[in-house]
Amino acid sequence: MTASPLFAEGETLWSPHVRANPFPLYKRMREEFPVARITDPQLGQHFWLLTRYADVVSLVRDPRFTQDPTRLPEEVRQRFFGHKLRSLSRHLLTVDPPDHTRMRSLVSKVFTPRRIEELRPRITEICSELLEGLRAQGPGGDFLKEFAFPLPVIVIAELLGIPPEDRDRFREWTQTFFAPPSKDSQEKTREAHQNFFKYLGEIFELRRQQPRDDLISALIAVQEQGDRLSAEELMSMVFLLLVGGYETTGNLLGNGLLALLQHPDQLQRLREDRSLIPSAVEEMLRYCGPFELSILRFAKEDLELHGQHIQAHEAVRVNYLAADRDTEQFAEPDRFDVGRTPNKHVGFGHGIHFCLGAPLARLEAIVTLELLLERLPELRVATAPEKLAWRPSAQARGLVSLPLAF
Repeated sequence: MTASPLFAEGETLWSPHVRANPFPLYKRMREEFPVARITDPQLGQHFWLLTRYADVVSLVRDPRFTQDPTRLPEEVRQRFFGHKLRSLSRHLLTVDPPDHTRMRSLVSKVFTPRRIEELRPRITEICSELLEGLRAQGPGGDFLKEFAFPLPVIVIAELLGIPPEDRDRFREWTQTFFAPPSKDSQEKTREAHQNFFKYLGEIFELRRQQPRDDLISALIAVQEQGDRLSAEELMSMVFLLLVGGYETTGNLLGNGLLALLQHPDQLQRLREDRSLIPSAVEEMLRYCGPFELSILRFAKEDLELHGQHIQAHEAVRVNYLAADRDTEQFAEPDRFDVGRTPNKHVGFGHGIHFCLGAPLARLEAIVTLELLLERLPELRVATAPEKLAWRPSAQARGLVSLPLAF
């Protein structure tokens, strides 16, 4: 099978200039190759990539695809998931209905909008403290290092019930999990996973004996009633909440603030009308969202999509960033508009696999914008646009750093 002629010689979806600005390529893909065959250089495996909004939305409802690795032949499972830890293998992103329905129902009972909204005062306190730390750095202080990534780790640690004295370790493990790959990172990551899961196992046992008013205690309580989460599911779900809390929110804050600072007319609109802040967060999710490539889905049978023949057990992914710039869905999609309405973006996914932590990420982003507008009126990027570097991942989109001046 011949790959679609999308790239120049030696160029890939992971090339630095594509990472810096993937949108021209995605426009071409939507128009000419809406189902394109891509090679993942890290896995050395092929997958089909969908870039049109309508296809992204329909795929999540298509019963011809599965997200559950246990439904795949052993050879396919080993090729794509042999490197993954089993302790992370049973959560909302890796199961299909009816298991997904059961698990989502259980977790939703404790991860409620009311529980999230009750966090607003504490999130405001945390943001205030981090903001003071950022200001203390002076001009050139890195918004990502000092604010955007510490914030979700502190919030999710407190929500789960991690004791204050353990939060530095918790944060260190989290940073290790999401550090860019390097020669010596594999062993360090494996060790961090082992320590993290040993620690969580001990926390679970303590909460079973002495429940508290935290999310882990609530998940354990719901686990031990009729319908239940298995021990493996419980561990996987806590890790999924950490992943969603850390990388998603950190990149949303970094990407969103950069977009706002690069569009001073829209920043001025927010200064003049703070009621637009929730709408601005939605536009950040659409225009420069933290999710790029979805997790892998697999065809259950041979099928055709836009003239491309996809064989049974071949991998398929959707591209949320590309879908959210589709002219068939959004008027002037390349324009950043903090008052855009309607705005049915897929920045948090879609359908049954819509991000469970979306309300928390939204709240953290709203509080962040409120405080930045209030306390840093002269905020600007402290480096030239061409000097900003983007992370090499094509799955989550985010900056390496965002130095600020104020």
